[in-house]
Formats: sequence, structure tokens, C-alpha cells
Amino acid sequence: MLNSNSPNPIYVQIAEWIETEILNGHFDEDEKVYSQYQLAEMYTINPATAAKGLNLLFHEKILYKKRGLGMFVSAGAKERIIAKRKNQTFDRLVKELVLEAAQLQINEQTLIQILREEMKRGSER
Repeated sequence: MLNSNSPNPIYVQIAEWIETEILNGHFDEDEKVYSQYQLAEMYTINPATAAKGLNLLFHEKILYKKRGLGMFVSAGAKERIIAKRKNQTFDRLVKELVLEAAQLQINEQTLIQILREEMKRGSER
């Protein structure tokens, strides 16, 4: 799961892994997730790093805290994760497309026409 060659910091990878676990149905709403110490032991990382990943999800309202009990999956977490990932993926792809078009000297009108044609083909599939 954790990739030391990834450009993403370990705590981000921890957060993404927990998100994926939620998306895959391994954690349901109001279900307790792994503690920072469990994650630290599972992945041989510093508990503070694991806590940073959990806190990232807390601030995104994907997890909530129960004092003295740990972190739990928030209501609507799955939908928030899906929306977040769609937005991030779409933004990245559009930026890459625009950059590639510029490098290939494809002007805006041509790029828009290509997109329209592809959208039409996509709707016919």
C-alpha cells in the first residue's frame, strides 16, 4: 500500500488508503477505523505520521472523532470521497490536456472541436 517512491507523503498515502477502504465497503458510516497506533504498527511508520493522515480525513469531514474512542467514518463520507477524487482527477486531466495541446501547437478552437467530437463519440457508445 505505501510507496516510498511516490511523490505523495506517507501521511497522504495513509489517508488515501483509508478512503479506498471506505469506498470498497470495508468501513461503513459510523464504524471505527484503525487508530494511529494500529496504522503505525501495520506499516512500520511513526504514529505521528499516521495521526497526520487521520487528521487530514477529519478536516475533510470524512472521519469524525469520539472522545476517548477514536475516529469513525462520517455520514456521507463515501460521497465526499467520490466527489473529491472526481474533481482532482478531472482538474489534473484538463491541465495535462491543455499543456499537451500547447506543446503540439493546437489552438483553442481546434482543441474545443476535438473535445466536442470526442463527447459526441462518447455519447454514442
